[in-house]
Amino acid sequence: MEKIITFEDFTKVDLRVGTITEVHDFPKAKKPAYQLTIDFGELGIKKSSAQITTLYTREDLLNKQIIAVVNFPKKQISDFMSACLVIGAVKTNEVYLLHPETKVKNGTQVS
Repeated sequence: MEKIITFEDFTKVDLRVGTITEVHDFPKAKKPAYQLTIDFGELGIKKSSAQITTLYTREDLLNKQIIAVVNFPKKQISDFMSACLVIGAVKTNEVYLLHPETKVKNGTQVS
């Protein structure tokens, strides 16, 4: 176990469901990645860079619902501004995206 946090610390993390609406290659990234455009419903559209090219094609990702942290500050990655962090399970350097089992409304909060 890493570091113990309080429940109040956890409540600061805003996890939401979104649908990937655009996927582009990101050749300027240091490690292979995609540039994702994600629809979070009432929260709006956010972009993210994700190092998920090993297990997912662009076609696999288009219209896929994912879970992301939406309240991080924006982060500059090369010439791209990432505004959320897509969540996945990491096993031997491969990222398995976390996603709802059934389709839910974009922007739904995860708790």
